[in-house]
Amino acid sequence: PQQECLRPARPPYSYSALIAMAIHSAPGRRRTLSQIYQYVAENFPFYKKSKAGWQNSIRHNLSLNDCFKKVPRDEDDPGKGNYWTLDPNCEKMFDNGNFRRRRKRR
Repeated sequence: PQQECLRPARPPYSYSALIAMAIHSAPGRRRTLSQIYQYVAENFPFYKKSKAGWQNSIRHNLSLNDCFKKVPRDEDDPGKGNYWTLDPNCEKMFDNGNFRRRRKRR
């Protein structure tokens, strides 16, 4: 019970918003999967402590959400994995830096 009080609260952002924030904050507006994980864990303590499968949710969102585009590495850029970028057509989703969850219309 006492540890629950010390646990950081879940951020009010969707996984898509977390990914978009990570990409927006990167030089060149692109990040690898591991860089996205690192950004989320460093900026949101809830995920640093949580082992609840959030990384699986990040991968799921990257592969199924059309707003995220996979970009291959350049030949002179060694390393593992592709880069992920935000589709320019989806920029309006996060206008004015508003990454908070949107309420569903009824």
